[in-house]
Amino acid sequence: MKKVFLITSLFFISLTSCQGGFSEKDKKQYISKGKEIAKATADHLGGTVKKKMQEGGVAKAVPFCQENADDFTKEMADKYKVAIKRTSQKLRNENNLPDSLELIQLKRFQKLINSGEQLKPVVEKDQEGKIHFYGPIKVQKKCLACHGVVGGTMEQKSDSIIKSLYPKDKATGFKEGDLRGMWSISFTE
Repeated sequence: MKKVFLITSLFFISLTSCQGGFSEKDKKQYISKGKEIAKATADHLGGTVKKKMQEGGVAKAVPFCQENADDFTKEMADKYKVAIKRTSQKLRNENNLPDSLELIQLKRFQKLINSGEQLKPVVEKDQEGKIHFYGPIKVQKKCLACHGVVGGTMEQKSDSIIKSLYPKDKATGFKEGDLRGMWSISFTE
């Protein structure tokens, strides 16, 4: 019995030391900050995309996104002093290819959504002690014009415009509520 207690105690001590003092309070603060940054970034880009959609639909919005989305994201990353990325298993922009940690989290989110569970942001520390926020991005109705089912919620003409700018596009075929991808925010300070 003492041996089991000793082994269990050593396990929890090592687990705690591996977390490097990363308490539940710390996690909650990083989740809150990550959500704030993701929302601000989405609002910053999304507001302009909405305006472009109103001005000329997909033909106006998609070229705008191709030319400006990375710059908008970098602007917000600089503002918050973090690294920000939108990534997915079904990419449009190859600059957003998930790294190995992001791919693991994307698969976790997909497994949860497939089983009908609610998705919540996650905060983790990597082996170097860097803190990462992963926030799911679910498809909303307004997203379907560019990410929906071709010939259904998305026009063939829209798909042609997208394919002309993103020949390797895989970011279509979604329905409202699907997992589109996730926000990946790495805290650098």
